[in-house]
Amino acid sequence: MPDLWIIVTLLAAAFQTVRFMLQKVLATATLSPAGATFSRFIYSAPFIAALLALYMTLTQASLPALGARFWGFGLLGGTTQILATVCVVALFKARNFAVGITFKKTEVIQTVLVGVLLLGELVSWGGFAAIALGLVGLLLLSGGKEASGFRLSDLRNRAAGLGIASGVLFAFSAVSYRGATLSLATDDPLLRAGVTLMAVVLMQTLIMAVWLYFRESGEMARVWRARRVALWIGLTSMGGSLCWFIAFTLQNAAYVKALGQIELILSVLASTLFFREKITAREACGIAVLVASILLLILAI
Repeated sequence: MPDLWIIVTLLAAAFQTVRFMLQKVLATATLSPAGATFSRFIYSAPFIAALLALYMTLTQASLPALGARFWGFGLLGGTTQILATVCVVALFKARNFAVGITFKKTEVIQTVLVGVLLLGELVSWGGFAAIALGLVGLLLLSGGKEASGFRLSDLRNRAAGLGIASGVLFAFSAVSYRGATLSLATDDPLLRAGVTLMAVVLMQTLIMAVWLYFRESGEMARVWRARRVALWIGLTSMGGSLCWFIAFTLQNAAYVKALGQIELILSVLASTLFFREKITAREACGIAVLVASILLLILAI
């Protein structure tokens, strides 16, 4: 049997692909990017709370102490994840689903760098070579539909900016969540993941509720009216987030995010089969180069 972190990472990628598909539907037809993001948190919180309570009852586990380090990492991870998700949902309106997810997945390259910054986890020279190759793929993807060649000016367009921003923010989120789970004084990875996830989702729900109340009046009412679809966003979000948190508890965030690149394949299938979107030759080449950089990164780490 594969290691547990491998299994839960593959499950997380599958859950996340479905969730982003549902959020794309809501963001393009019903809700704003912030509203679609809020729906993820508000509809997943009850399921997470119930699951955590059931697990603690069955295992007779007690709640571990939640120190300042835990709350600091949790708040940083939760806030950056909110901003990253808003960027991705907004990106769906500018480019197709597969390319949007590919921009987001530059996080795997950036997670290595953020890991060095926050947790002191170093990478080899091979890792830096993978980062350089990933930048080539990013340049290919950053141009418009008619773009040709390489131009740094391509990175100035809105789609590229949203994609790069989401990658940076998701990288900070992943490393912060690993830091939060490791700060808990328990050897149970499921309890670590569940407690961290519950605390983070509660903070995210509160932050988004305050934002929508003051900045997007009426959006929370639209989130409620969209509950038939948003409820499934909550369920898939809970499944994906729990799997990611378990993986972060068991393994280095860079390894987890590298394996999670299987989401690229799933997103291409979703883009072509579900949304009936076409991928240009340039975009396909960019995806291929970025995938190659990810594979090189896996070998390097």
